[in-house]
This record gives sequence, C-alpha cells and structure tokens, in this order.
Amino acid sequence: MVLALGDKWIWDSWYVRDGDVWHCFFLQADKSIGDPELRHWNVSYGHAVGEDLRDWKHLGTCFRPADGPAWDDYTVWTGSVARGDDGLWHLFYTGTGREDDGKKQKLGHAVSTDLHDWRRVGDGQVLDRDDRYEEYEPSRWHDRAFRDPWVIRDPDGDGWLMYFTARNAGVGQSLEAGAIGFATSPDLFDWTLRDPVFTGGFGELEVPQVFEREGDWYCLFCTDARFWSAGARDRIGPAMTGTHYLIGETARGPWEIASGPMLDGADPARRYAARIVEHGGRMNLLGFLMRDPETGEFPGIIGDPAPVERIADGRLTLSGMERGRSAEWRM
Repeated sequence: MVLALGDKWIWDSWYVRDGDVWHCFFLQADKSIGDPELRHWNVSYGHAVGEDLRDWKHLGTCFRPADGPAWDDYTVWTGSVARGDDGLWHLFYTGTGREDDGKKQKLGHAVSTDLHDWRRVGDGQVLDRDDRYEEYEPSRWHDRAFRDPWVIRDPDGDGWLMYFTARNAGVGQSLEAGAIGFATSPDLFDWTLRDPVFTGGFGELEVPQVFEREGDWYCLFCTDARFWSAGARDRIGPAMTGTHYLIGETARGPWEIASGPMLDGADPARRYAARIVEHGGRMNLLGFLMRDPETGEFPGIIGDPAPVERIADGRLTLSGMERGRSAEWRM
C-alpha cells in the first residue's frame, strides 16, 4: 500500500537502507493549513521505515526549519542521506530563510546516530552559490535555484560527490540555463564548489539522483512541462511533467539528455520527484502522486513502487503495465 498520512500532505522523498530496513524521508505539511499549494512554506521532514518499499511504519517528524533568525528558518526542502566513514549518518538538505522571503536557496548539513534525531553541523550551512551559479533575478527566474543535494561516494577516489539543482549563470537563454550543480569533499564536512557537470535542455532539473547501472551512469531528474526548451522537445518528444534522466560515461560525465520517450511523464502530471531505489534485484521508481484521477485534487501521498528496466541500448523504461498508464494507488 502507499505511504499516506491522514493529517498531512506528503511530497518529495528520499531513501537509505540500514541492514534490512529501508528509511524513507519525505517532505510533509499539516493539512490544517487548508491549501496544498501552501505546503512548501509550512514544511518539515517525516520519517518512515519498512522492508519492502510498500508497507511503511511512520515514525513521526524528524527535522524542521531552525528557530529564527537563521539562514534556514523558513523552509527545509529536499535532501539526501549518506553514511560516512565516521559511522555517522549525514543529511544534506535545502534551506531557505525568512529574511529574503525564501527566494535564495542554500545547502545544509546535519548528522545523526539513529537516522531520526538530527543535529545541524554548526549553523547547518555547508554550501552557497558563487558567480558560476545564477543569482536570484525575478525578471529571469522565480527563485535562486540551489537545492536538492544528492551525495554519493566518489567511485574514482576516497572522497564524496554532491549533485544539486541549479542554474548556470553563463547561459543567456533562460530555458537552457537549468544545470546540475557539483561539489566535492574529502570527508563530508568540507565541500568545494565546482563547475556544473551539466547545463541545458530545461529551465530547471529538479531532485537529481546519480547512480551506476551495468557500466552506465544515470542522473535522474524531474521537471515541469513549462520548463522545456525546444532542444529538449527535439531530443525527448512532447513536453510533459515528470521524471527523465541524463546518461553519462562516468560519475563526472560527460552527460547528455537521454533520447525519448520520457521515462515517467504525463499531461496532466501523475507522479513527481521520483527516485530509483534498487530492491530485490530490480530498480523501482518511487515518487509522490500529483493528482487524484477521480477528483483531480492533490492527494499528498507516495505511490507504490513502479518497476524500471534497463533496455539493450542503456535507456531506462517503466516495465510492463506501468508504461503509459496513469499512476494508481490502493487505500
């Protein structure tokens, strides 16, 4: 069954495995605020555990915005979790502050011994933009995109790699300026900002997830149909809202947009901010559902895992009946 809470809307999620137990972290907002569109500004992290990606036990709220004034006293948005060589669990997260009305995103860092009780490292802030990454300019874009950190071990060294949603300051065409930002660290504490590893195709590439499969590297991302450039439509097909991916030769690229069809897109949108989670020897796509097919309303739940296959040319596809159908759920 799906991951749903009676009193909260759920959306972006990320997953980490500890032994036989999967830990799911997700953005949540109380339904008492009335309008699901307000959820982004009334957000905290929920935490659930399970063994099969279907049956989940909710453990409650595990992280929330800092007490103000602070750089992250307005929102904490999407992140990722990795276990360091120090035995600690490391959470990397998006934060915004009330001082700039949440328009300028920055990246934060917290640690835990049990995956539930998190403490910020210092004031929490670990990275901010430099001149390679676009500053907030309301006439050009709706926010300063610097969010959704995804951290993995460096497969070619002893350190760590971070990918995140950003915009390239050196690109004039707004719908070609979406970028996958990049940073490196020897120890998960000290990070060096690098050039973006990919730019182009979209105004933004949200919620990146980088992983290797059978010698190819993939960077999953989601985006809205409004943010496609003409080049992306030529490469993939009609603009839709949902999840697609880049293919790379190494974890550092070079990356290119995978040719179509889109991995998991629809108009109107059905599922968003999806992650590929490997369990039981196969890839599974997990994301939040965008609309109730009967009422059209935002349900605020995470759907059941959808199987994903890698075909002969390296492209990814939803398998079986998942291809081309609207997401469904069982309550």
